[in-house]
Amino acid sequence: MNRALRPKGEAEKNVVWEARMPKQTITESGQPEAELESKPTSPPQQRGNPSSYVGTPAVGTSRAVSAAGISSIGPPNLLPDKRRRRFAWICIAGFLSTWLIAFFRFFLPRVLFEPSTVFKIGYPADYALGIDEKWLQKYRIWVDRTPDRLFIIFARCTHLGCTPDWKPAENKFKCPCHGSGYDSEGINFEGPAPRPMDRAHIELAPDGQILVNVAQLYSWPKGQRDQFNDPGSYLSG
Repeated sequence: MNRALRPKGEAEKNVVWEARMPKQTITESGQPEAELESKPTSPPQQRGNPSSYVGTPAVGTSRAVSAAGISSIGPPNLLPDKRRRRFAWICIAGFLSTWLIAFFRFFLPRVLFEPSTVFKIGYPADYALGIDEKWLQKYRIWVDRTPDRLFIIFARCTHLGCTPDWKPAENKFKCPCHGSGYDSEGINFEGPAPRPMDRAHIELAPDGQILVNVAQLYSWPKGQRDQFNDPGSYLSG
């Protein structure tokens, strides 16, 4: 039947029907293009490890996290936590130990240990004429021997208590604090020192050694009698 002779209503139906039909184009393989497009595509074959994932994983999945280089959820690393706990316990133990020591130290007596004030310094024959500084650091004394006696000068300046220096080239004691000067027997002659240096008690022990007692001193206060000739202030010879 000729399309031109079809009634108007039937022609409109055919136009609608043709518009709904898929367009078919013959390809080189001889099959219509519509049929090729309508065939379902089979998923790609996985080779090798069946658990490996081929393609780009969806965002938010565990495979996407692994693909991005971020480790997936696993057991937590407890090593940093152990180190932090150990450091905290060490600090607490050190703090408590310090306070414990301070607590017990509070009940201990505060004793100042000083060297003995009575000691032996050898035999008289061990000392030649002049000043001997052998015991200056340990007992703060000088052994002074003159032609007729041997005595002990206590090395303390009578001005403010500094320790004078012995100057052999000048044959005198010189205080480094304020310049007080003493002769070879400890008698002051210059500076602010008000009197001579003191002398310690001296005697011979039963074994013949020199026994010194720096707790017992002999002095020569200004304007008063000197004690440098009292018994115990020197040894004869």
